[in-house]
Amino acid sequence: MTESTLSAEAILRKLVSFPVLGGESNLPIAQWIRGYMNDLGVVSHTMTNDDHTKIGIHARIGPPVDGGIILSGHMDVVPVEGQDWDTNPFEVVDDGKGKLYGRGTCDMKGFLACCLHLIPEMMEANLKKPIYLAFSYDEEVGCQGAPALIDDIGTTYAEKPKYAIIGEPTMMQPVIGQKGICVLETTVNGSAGHSSRIRQEVSAVHEAARLIVWIEEKMNELIQKGHLDDRFDPPHSSMHVGSVTGGIAPNVIADQATFEWDMRVIPGNTVDQILDEFHQYCAEREEKLKSIFPDFKITTTMGHYPVPPLDTSADSDILKLVQKLTGNHRWETVSYAAEAGQFSEAGYESIICGPGSIAQAHRANEFLEKEQLQLGIAFVKNLIQELSL
Repeated sequence: MTESTLSAEAILRKLVSFPVLGGESNLPIAQWIRGYMNDLGVVSHTMTNDDHTKIGIHARIGPPVDGGIILSGHMDVVPVEGQDWDTNPFEVVDDGKGKLYGRGTCDMKGFLACCLHLIPEMMEANLKKPIYLAFSYDEEVGCQGAPALIDDIGTTYAEKPKYAIIGEPTMMQPVIGQKGICVLETTVNGSAGHSSRIRQEVSAVHEAARLIVWIEEKMNELIQKGHLDDRFDPPHSSMHVGSVTGGIAPNVIADQATFEWDMRVIPGNTVDQILDEFHQYCAEREEKLKSIFPDFKITTTMGHYPVPPLDTSADSDILKLVQKLTGNHRWETVSYAAEAGQFSEAGYESIICGPGSIAQAHRANEFLEKEQLQLGIAFVKNLIQELSL
């Protein structure tokens, strides 16, 4: 069997065999995908990160005219360390009962396999509008690779794609909304001393606690002011502190404390808006306490650039198209973040729809049902047919 005649399942097996985790170099899997495309006569384009250890890939199949559709997915996966797998996570195992086990089968190499498998059919079709394949890196560590990939698509092609379909696992159910996310780290620099001098020193732990309470109260304030969107569960922006470190002993005033937190914002709220208020509160605390300890300081850094929410209209053309292609006439929203919000922010009508269940993502014994793989293939086939009319 040559590369040009690989089945979707065979391609999935190859993709899963590359243990490329988010944050690591993805050159092996990216180079294989590029070679596969090249063997089929597809001209692919790449963009790289600053140290050239990661590659984003995009390609156009069809005429260079406005109105095309981007099919997008990420090449990286989450770690398997500490998970109790029954099989080798980087080898696809067929259980003989309709399930394909392996890291990334569901999230989201199954969708990539559907797209790559159907490249010959895309090239043979009389497409009236182009199909763009766009594969990113570092999605699993904060959707870090998509912005540069999206920018490169915008500068490479003279024409303008209209839609973007991001193939995250949704059981082929159209998803028109996602929450945005931002991961942050806040460090408080206080003054060390004997615990009996708590009024003469500035405890970093105490101040960190005040900031954590502010974060929770801010979330509650947004809820009380009616910043709600019933399409989501929970129906509001959430803020959560996941880890706190600081101090060395109960009788020593802590000179440093750090906490890590995240924000997941509904459409209508913005990370910048909430952060501005947080920074203002931090500035107030600094101004008050510098009289006690001049070097008192609060520093907040982002783990990655904020991922914007997705808020595609229920009346949008992209939803109508995906409903037609899948036969699923309902729509949903999700509380996790994905690259769809970034494509939408760049001006493409965007939606999330792909094979597999999100319930299988990021866990031991991740699997993709063969039926879902076939539904993904049928979806892309229907798209090819739709763009050939």
